[in-house]
Formats: sequence, C-alpha cells, structure tokens
Amino acid sequence: MLNSLFIINTSGDVILEKHWKSVIHRSICDYFFDAQKKAACPEDVPPIIATPHHYLISVYHSQIFLVAVSTEETPPLMVIEFLHRVVATLTSYFDECSDSAIKENCVMVFELLDEMLDNGYPLVTELNILQDLIKPPNFLRNIANQVTGRTNISEVLPSGQLSNIPWRRHGVKYTNNEAYFDVIEEIDAIIDKQGATVCSEIQGYIDCCSRLTGMPDLTMTLVNPRLLDDVSFHPCVRFKRWENERVLSFVPPDGNFRLLSYHIATQNIVAIPVYVRHSILLKGGIGSRLELTVGPKQSMGKVLEDVVVEMTMPKAVQNCNLTPSHGKYSFDPASKLLQWNVGKIELGKPPTLKGTVTVSGTAVVEPPPISVRFKINQLAASGLKVNRLDMYGENYKPFKGVKYITKAGRFQIRT
Repeated sequence: MLNSLFIINTSGDVILEKHWKSVIHRSICDYFFDAQKKAACPEDVPPIIATPHHYLISVYHSQIFLVAVSTEETPPLMVIEFLHRVVATLTSYFDECSDSAIKENCVMVFELLDEMLDNGYPLVTELNILQDLIKPPNFLRNIANQVTGRTNISEVLPSGQLSNIPWRRHGVKYTNNEAYFDVIEEIDAIIDKQGATVCSEIQGYIDCCSRLTGMPDLTMTLVNPRLLDDVSFHPCVRFKRWENERVLSFVPPDGNFRLLSYHIATQNIVAIPVYVRHSILLKGGIGSRLELTVGPKQSMGKVLEDVVVEMTMPKAVQNCNLTPSHGKYSFDPASKLLQWNVGKIELGKPPTLKGTVTVSGTAVVEPPPISVRFKINQLAASGLKVNRLDMYGENYKPFKGVKYITKAGRFQIRT
C-alpha cells in the first residue's frame, strides 16, 4: 500500500521521511513542490498527484504536509484516512502535530510509524493500543529513561490487541466516572449580493470524552436521527442497530474520540445565523469607500461569539483608513488581507466598519468576496439533539454532559 511517507513544511523542507519497502529518493517530492507552487494557498494543493511511476497522496495540517508515496494504485480515501490518524496520534502524544513537535520527538515519531504500519499496510491505528505499546512522553518518564536506559516501548503485548474490542483497554479504573459529548456543526455557505443563499450545507461531528471504569456499554438516542444523511462512524458503533433502530450503541474507547461525523446538504434545513450588509466601491483616485455591517439574524436568538470578517483585497489596494464601531481591524499591505476582529455580538445595534480605501491606478476594481468566522454556543444549526444516554454492564452511575456548538466552516459572501 504505502512505500514511503514524507513530512514537509510549507517552506519546502523535508523534516522527516520514513520508508517501509524500498527506499524512494526524496526527489519524488519535486512533483509535489510543483503543485504547491501553483496553488494559491496550502489547502488548494491537490490531495492526489499521479506521476509516471508513483502516486503522491497528501493531507495538510498546521503548516505541514504529510505526503504518502505508493508505487501501485491504492484506494486514496484509505490513505487519506490513515494520514489523518497519524495527525491525530501525534497531536495526542505531543499536544500538537507541528514542525517543532516532530523535530523534538523524531525518535518517538519513528517508533509510532513502525507500529502503525507493517510493511506498508495499516496495523495498529487505535490510540489506546498505541499508548500501551509506546508510553506517551512526560517529564518524569523522560528523566527515568535517561537514568535507567529504558525506552518508552512496552515489553508486553497490549491486552486490547487480542480482544474483539481492540479500541478499549482492560482494567480501566477512575475515581470519578464521567462522559462528555460535544455536538459540533460547521456551516459551509455561499451568500449572494442580495443576501440570498446560493448553497449551504452542514458538516457535523460528535466528539466524546469518556472516563468510565470497566467495560461500559452505552446507548445514545437522538431526537431526530433521520436528519443525518451521510454518516461516518467510529468502529465501536454497532452499525446494524443504527440501521434498524437509528440508535447509537457502543462500547466507548477510553479518553477522547470522535463518535461519528455527518453531512447535511438539504438546503431548507440549514438556517444561516449571521448576515453581512456591504457597500464597497473600489476605484483609482479618490472616492473609494467600504462599509460593512454584521449581525445575528433575529430568528436565532443566540449570541454570536468570536466573529471575524476577512477580505483579501485586490493588488491595486494600497491602504485602508477605516473606523470600526466594535472590535478592531488590521490591514496587511503585503498580503492585502483586511481582517476585522469583531468578537462577541449582542442582540441590538449591529457593529459597522466604514471608511475610505486608497486604490492605485484609474480603473474600477472588482470587490473581493467576504469570509466570515463565528461561533454560537448551545445551538445545533441542524436541530440535532441528544435525547438520552443509557449505560449497561456496570453498576455505578456516571456523570453525563452534552454541549452544542455551531461555527462557520467555509462561509463566504459575494460582493
């Protein structure tokens, strides 16, 4: 499946390479670098690049690219899923999957990759088993290893690896038993000049933090499960029961995990929680002006938080002289990025940003689209709700909590 893995930063430096079969020279990355130069931003680099003798499959995360190389045709979604598992594993071990974290812990990264792939095929990708095989780094363990000469690699095979529930360790014990669920939904939308929705969809997921003793069996029922069209489950979910009863039945992994992710593309369900009114005129000489007003739609009844409005101005724009009624703005003359950090918007008078813009030349310049970021607590835009959570197989009564968050994904307004 995979022959090699290269980890590359945005500057084009190969910070780590790992080979499972024959060694592939890093010159193969030149094809990737060519595609990277043509892309407007790192997210626009094609995830799959076919070369005469190889396939390059990549994901981007936190200023680094993970580029997998295969010499034969391989299911690309399986490779992309594996690369995301690598990112999640490194983030869990080192708190971040970044250039500096990988350089500081390169030995452990190689050890993890050795366990996760065997001869190029996925072997162990469950975090609980990996943490039994290779202990996560901490200050005391590092000092003890230096004194005793030991490593973080376990000498005992994890019990979960031979179980029919490989995602959960045996003998888990907690003083306080608790399970938290975060229902997070991201709204992707394109809004036209008049404020009408061109297209909109919701990407949602339920993240869990489970700290439960023993081997609990959980059953979660949703108020309106028929909303979910395209659903992807964690392996712990019993799929047959979901198909027949629309009930989530599972033995949870220990710690943090993503229970499911879903996609809702029915346009009339997606309620747009924010509006942006704009009046933009960009022309050479004098007379260029910009006015933006952002606020929550009255129907939502919730407070908008962490609101950020961004515009990448045309190259002809030299400077912006604007006055915000709320928050603060910045304009970078090099990248031409205008960013208005609004913060929290209460119901009432909506914040405005207005002023003049300096444009070189004499022609009228087309105004750029507006990107918006926001967050709304205790709201699921789709209307999805958790009805109840029951636990079987253990005698104690755990503490349970559910939190709802709606935030902007790719949210763009045309001007």
